Amino acid sequence: MKKIHFILENAKLIASAQNSLKKIYAIDYSTNMIGALQFLRTNRSEFVFIDIKILKQAAEDSNYKAVLQTFGLVSPNVSIVIMAEPKSLKEAVKIVNEGADSYLTYPLVSDEIQLVVNSILEHTRAESELDYLREQVWQEDEFDLVQTKSVAMKNVFENIRAVASTKSTVLLLGETGTGKGFTARFIHTLSLRKNERFIEVHCGAIPDTLVESEMFGHEKGAFTGAIKRKLGKFELAKGGTIFLDEIGTITPAAQIKLLQVLQDGIFQRVGGEEEIQADVRIITATNIDLKQLCEEKQFRNDLYYRLNVFPIELPPLRERKEDIPKLVELFLNKLNTFHVKGIQGIHPQVLDAFLSYSWPGNIRELENIMERGYILEKSSVLRPESFPIDLFSLQAETAIRNIDPDLTLSQIRKQEMGKVEHTYLDMVLKQHKGKVNISARAAGITTRQLHKLMTKHSLYKEDYKSGL
Repeated sequence: MKKIHFILENAKLIASAQNSLKKIYAIDYSTNMIGALQFLRTNRSEFVFIDIKILKQAAEDSNYKAVLQTFGLVSPNVSIVIMAEPKSLKEAVKIVNEGADSYLTYPLVSDEIQLVVNSILEHTRAESELDYLREQVWQEDEFDLVQTKSVAMKNVFENIRAVASTKSTVLLLGETGTGKGFTARFIHTLSLRKNERFIEVHCGAIPDTLVESEMFGHEKGAFTGAIKRKLGKFELAKGGTIFLDEIGTITPAAQIKLLQVLQDGIFQRVGGEEEIQADVRIITATNIDLKQLCEEKQFRNDLYYRLNVFPIELPPLRERKEDIPKLVELFLNKLNTFHVKGIQGIHPQVLDAFLSYSWPGNIRELENIMERGYILEKSSVLRPESFPIDLFSLQAETAIRNIDPDLTLSQIRKQEMGKVEHTYLDMVLKQHKGKVNISARAAGITTRQLHKLMTKHSLYKEDYKSGL
């Protein structure tokens, strides 16, 4: 029997509806927010119907979204329905847009209550089926992606299988777009923690002032705006795996806390003294040289050694081009799963261009170009007309290559990638006339990362102000 908890000052408002619903739902009620939250901490309810006036009072010191999230903390997966007078209908719709599941107007009628509940249940069921479909597709994708023809990738998968069942910390290395996120999830899928949560944290996208709070949580009043206790990603990932992408961007204070987790298996929330056990498998990733950051005193040596227990380097797509046909087939199948076009193949000229192109954005760039071409294509085959002309101008890509055979492969790779990085940043800054915020957004990185890269390549925003 589904349970509904009403929150309203006048219990008489539900009396008539309660009589007709009691055979279908177990109904309880509270007259205020505090009483309701106390009840929900110890009693499970699938639905909460709350009077808009009570919700407004609770949201005076914060906002509707924060109050709605409070219900989620004490009773995960609960559905919230707003009850309002017809004159407050506009405000009720606003609250639904901020996170509530539905609304209902007074007077309460049992048929309308049932209709709202059934509508929410149907929506939840549909979402679950879609999630299941996506999970099935993802599992198939995993199987397909490990069917590699690349010797380098075969070594990578051997390393993944070797380390997956252990508790060891893994450091994923490689250029942007090489599949570090997929690799982290794949390790989790093969691990003994596969039935627990996988939490992904994009460290470079979190403002410096919030890194510690996001990762380790905070206590109420720990800083301005901390109106309630917040659980960090390490607590949410308890028993599972946490993936820290762009680990080289975290602040010195966060580095110290992460070191404590790795050394002692404990951490504290910001503003708290309680020691919390960190039962979590840690996987980190970086596309920058952590050793160099250590030498520049921007990253702790002791933390680097703790993270570098089992490094796995993912090769760029230009070094595993034999896998491109399989990747193309995989992405095309995925696009056909979520769209209705049913495109069945790819023109040989397009595939030849893919095999000749250098792919500076790696697998991510290939997937994005495939999606763009899929959207534009009007026939049953992906044709050259649906792709950027640059793909078919290999000469322009290769003419500038001046390879020094006296250098090692690693040195050549670093040199060439440095050139590409410099050229790309120069183009983006020119396009946006040196505006760092807009340029960073266009490049898909944070302003802090862009500032670091500009310093590295001696690029100055003042030089682009004229648009030259």
